Amino acid sequence: MKVLVDRNVVEFVPESPQETAEMEVLWRVVVDCIQDSKRMTPIGEYIPAKSNIARFVIEGVPGGTTYTDEAVAEECTVYCAVCNKYANLKTGDSIPLCCGKPMENID
Repeated sequence: MKVLVDRNVVEFVPESPQETAEMEVLWRVVVDCIQDSKRMTPIGEYIPAKSNIARFVIEGVPGGTTYTDEAVAEECTVYCAVCNKYANLKTGDSIPLCCGKPMENID
């Protein structure tokens, strides 16, 4: 897959039939011709020397968020120190895992 960046426009150019099929699936998930299209938000970090994988979450699409067995004692806000995602939890909610580790309490 070739990635071309021109200021605020990014182009993904599939270089094989498999990549073309994968791009079509991604397009159908992200683009909604009737309502608003979905956004892809980066998660984690991209450091080529460490791992050559860039990860994104598609907002508004149910995913595989997992939770710890640990529940919060009172309402609080938690965040991920890796991707800066925030979540407001209510008393008794389980702490979500984000970027491979439990989110931290910032209250």
